[in-house]
Amino acid sequence: MRTSWLIALLVLLAAIVPTALLSGYHLFQLTMVVVYAIAILGLAILTGINGQISLGHGAFYAIGAYTTAILMSSWDLPYWLTLPVSAAVCALVGFLVGLPALRLGGLYLALTTFALAVAIPQVLKHKLFETWTGGVQGLVIDKPEAPFGLKLSSDQWLYVFTLGVAVILYVLAVNLTQGRIGRAMRAVRDHAVAAEAMGINLAMLKTRTFAVSAMYTGIAGSLGAIAVAFVAPDSFSVFLSITFFVGLVAGGAASIGGTIMGAIFIEFVPNLADKVSKAAPGAVYGIILIAMMFLMPQGAGGFIASVWRRMVRMGGR
Repeated sequence: MRTSWLIALLVLLAAIVPTALLSGYHLFQLTMVVVYAIAILGLAILTGINGQISLGHGAFYAIGAYTTAILMSSWDLPYWLTLPVSAAVCALVGFLVGLPALRLGGLYLALTTFALAVAIPQVLKHKLFETWTGGVQGLVIDKPEAPFGLKLSSDQWLYVFTLGVAVILYVLAVNLTQGRIGRAMRAVRDHAVAAEAMGINLAMLKTRTFAVSAMYTGIAGSLGAIAVAFVAPDSFSVFLSITFFVGLVAGGAASIGGTIMGAIFIEFVPNLADKVSKAAPGAVYGIILIAMMFLMPQGAGGFIASVWRRMVRMGGR
């Protein structure tokens, strides 16, 4: 109960303090942290909880972003109404992509999803879809204004709106992973043969997990498109998928809360590396990542969880 109240207080502070004190670019950065956290959360459900390795979640992020951009620019649909549509489209695509997961696993599945991440930007540029996607030029959309006469700027409202969506998705993810379905996911991850012998339908569980994971990352892509107000194929290169995977590992693969730490890492550490060395920011980034993996092998989420458990034990004495 105390933990629940603490989390609720932290969420409230996360909504009020940045909105009141920050503006412009820094508030936009925090919005993108929340967006990336949702995307990494989708990957954590698939890889960390269920054990299916994906190196192509940038493709689902792109599909979600383009779904929102097309609906807003061509159909004049309200930004908030594009989210459930994007969720449905990405869940369907994720379910179809998850079908090969029934026959593939490990590195083979990772390579298959990697191929998807490579292919999606090229598909978005193709002349066949240029009417909807804008081709190489991409699409520009308008940033939404705060509703109900709220005295908030576009950046402030988008941060609050994105944080609100994230809270809902995180609550759903916790309920999913801590319940019966979550236990089945972990059973398949730890020992698929034993899980099947216990009556778990591997085919249905894997494909549904892929669909849920893609849905989460697709919603993140929609929110990212609304925040940036622009989408283009080159924004969703294969490097984006690798970035999400780095965020997953840095935060802790099986840690729901660690996805937030992973999002902070991929948003701010590259900027920090660039400030440290203009000549070789990539080298600095690599050194920071290696040091983090050496000092916190279970990721930042696992490290914080272990510290919290020690504090609880010490407090109980």
